[in-house]
Amino acid sequence: MKKLFSAINAAGICLAPWTISGVMATGLLLSVPVQSLAQQQTPAYSAEQQAALKEALELATQAVKLHLEGKSRVAIPLAERALAMFERVLGKEDPLVAINLGLLALMYQEQGQYKKAEPLFLRVLAITEKEHPHQVHPDVAASLNSLAQVYYSQGKYQQAESLFIRALAIFEQLQGKEELVAITLSNLAVVYQAQGKYQQAESLLLRALKIREKMPNNESSSLTTIWNNLATVYREQQKYQQAESLFLRALALDEKQYGKEHPYVATSLQDLRNWHK
Repeated sequence: MKKLFSAINAAGICLAPWTISGVMATGLLLSVPVQSLAQQQTPAYSAEQQAALKEALELATQAVKLHLEGKSRVAIPLAERALAMFERVLGKEDPLVAINLGLLALMYQEQGQYKKAEPLFLRVLAITEKEHPHQVHPDVAASLNSLAQVYYSQGKYQQAESLFIRALAIFEQLQGKEELVAITLSNLAVVYQAQGKYQQAESLLLRALKIREKMPNNESSSLTTIWNNLATVYREQQKYQQAESLFLRALALDEKQYGKEHPYVATSLQDLRNWHK
């Protein structure tokens, strides 16, 4: 079990990049406190069940590794098998089942299989809300964020907006979650931008930027995401000088973080060239 927890921690718990389609920051997939899970007393299982759990953990760990290597297509069948085995032994509402639901949903999402991802994220949200009935908890906010992203990707902007607002309200009540507040503001702004509500989007992104720039580690990918999102909103409003300045700042930081040959940087460069045409 520790191997899976280590793999999840190595993935930043969320198992997700900070951006989706180069635009939307993810928030968190599910911030289940893996240390507390590891410390829970294990119920008595039969030898057969213990063997099944061990195999499921190994499959899930391998799926996480493949996912982090960008091999989600190969990882998906392993994650599906692991989930089925966990559900068979632990039931459908165990926190470890929720982690694997979220992992599989994320893989579907990254492959554009939103109709498969949506019901899984709905289950993750139901499990976390049951675990935390008062709902002012980062796991609930993280689950709301993940589901909202799938709605956004399907053009269901009103549902996405509603969930991002709920997630934001939770993060704002929690101490030490300033970066997640900034990320969720940025996510909500992207929803407004998609609907042509540029002034509302700009206002949220300026709030997000103000929060993020006050924090340490000003070389975080969440900062470049906010810069890119704000630059896009400026461009849509024909504020070209402001937009170009932010695009270039984001590109410079990406080059520093990833190197000039990284595909993400190459895509950003091509977008900038296309914009100048």
